[in-house]
Amino acid sequence: MAAAAMLTGCIFKPDFSRPVVITDNTYRDTPVSSETIANLKWWEIFNDKPLLDLIQGALNENRDLKVAMARVDQARAIVGVVRPDQFPRIDAAGEASRFATAPAAPIPIPILNEYSLLAPLNFEVDIWGRYASATESKRAEMLASDETYRAVTLTLVAEVALTYLDLLNVDRQIIIAERTIKVREHITSTIYERWKGGYTNKLDLNQTQVQQQEAVAALIALQRKQRLLENAMSVLLGHTPHAIPRSSPDTNPLSISAIPAGAPAMILERRPDVRAAEERARAALMEVGIARSLQYPQVSVLGILGLNSGESSTLFSADGKTWSIGGQFLGPLIDLGKSWSRTSAAEANAEAVLKAYEQVVLTSVREVEDAMISIRTYNEEYKVREKQVAAASSGDILSQARYDNGIASFLEVLNTQATLFSSSLARSDAQRLYLASIVQLYKALGGGWETKQGDIELPARGWEFYQ
Repeated sequence: MAAAAMLTGCIFKPDFSRPVVITDNTYRDTPVSSETIANLKWWEIFNDKPLLDLIQGALNENRDLKVAMARVDQARAIVGVVRPDQFPRIDAAGEASRFATAPAAPIPIPILNEYSLLAPLNFEVDIWGRYASATESKRAEMLASDETYRAVTLTLVAEVALTYLDLLNVDRQIIIAERTIKVREHITSTIYERWKGGYTNKLDLNQTQVQQQEAVAALIALQRKQRLLENAMSVLLGHTPHAIPRSSPDTNPLSISAIPAGAPAMILERRPDVRAAEERARAALMEVGIARSLQYPQVSVLGILGLNSGESSTLFSADGKTWSIGGQFLGPLIDLGKSWSRTSAAEANAEAVLKAYEQVVLTSVREVEDAMISIRTYNEEYKVREKQVAAASSGDILSQARYDNGIASFLEVLNTQATLFSSSLARSDAQRLYLASIVQLYKALGGGWETKQGDIELPARGWEFYQ
């Protein structure tokens, strides 16, 4: 047994090394820094009590997150199924029988009894590293499941925050629409009285009625969007649709001033989807080792140690002891290239999974770049929209005064009001997009998967056994 154990090795067990994808550790438009906002906890990024409660509720009840955790448990159990194949297996077998042949049989046998209590041994010597590769493959899949769980957590935190920002934006726009409707109702009433008195034509009345109903239609659409967003948030929280508590629409739920992005190489260690893709590449490479080992004979050590007797009274005596030891090998002789094709298929799959990892890395860097440019440009756009709203508000007041004094046509009033309404909605959208870009950057950098109780960890039971 000692000699057989010494023969075990990892002849065909591959060595995995992380491929180099990021050759330029800089961003296109963003200075590299040693710090990154991804190091902050999500409850330090979000400074809004209702939002914090919603995120914590989602982490506790979201069904997708529970599914991901179950997958981690499943993957850990599979490692426990595969790893023991590297070691000897000893079973227990017992038998008690009584038999005899018929007197007319060619060779009559009198009644015989047989009692046995055996411990069969079966140990396949892992010379080619088949079981070592299998264990490493399943362990990598387990780690990939763990990272996927973290990725789902990260996505969940970001989705709750983004949906919350959408709700605040819709709340703001509903206020804008309601205020606009009141103004237009007043104008419609005024124009109606003027039309009745013969001071204006019916075209002006019809135009203001059209503008009023346009604002009403916009309000209905916003109310519909508000309800749909609440339903979406409810599902994220793991509940049936219900009202979502939230702060004032003008609240800024983010608590951050500087927005450092770090360096691209940090993504490889921080983003769970990148680490999951790396572990899947490792698992696929280990499958190549398994396929290669199946091209060669399997060497096994077989043995039995136990008790065997024709009488139960002598089963546990010295005469009842029995044992055997031996070995066997079994390998392909003529399989018409099946084993080599199996290896080629495993190598092609490993190459595909490795390229998929490289694509995940490239995509992650692009997402950071996209988020950073979005933050800068949406912030600039928001400032422009504020100036636009100020100008539109001033133009609305002036056009109304010009119309009252008979200088301007009513069409000018309608145009300035429509401009004020649309620019106010656009400013609200720009504000949401700016804040959402910060959340997207936080997600792209791999931050926020921690819980308030500490880092997410796998259950402690049996974890060290798989290291």
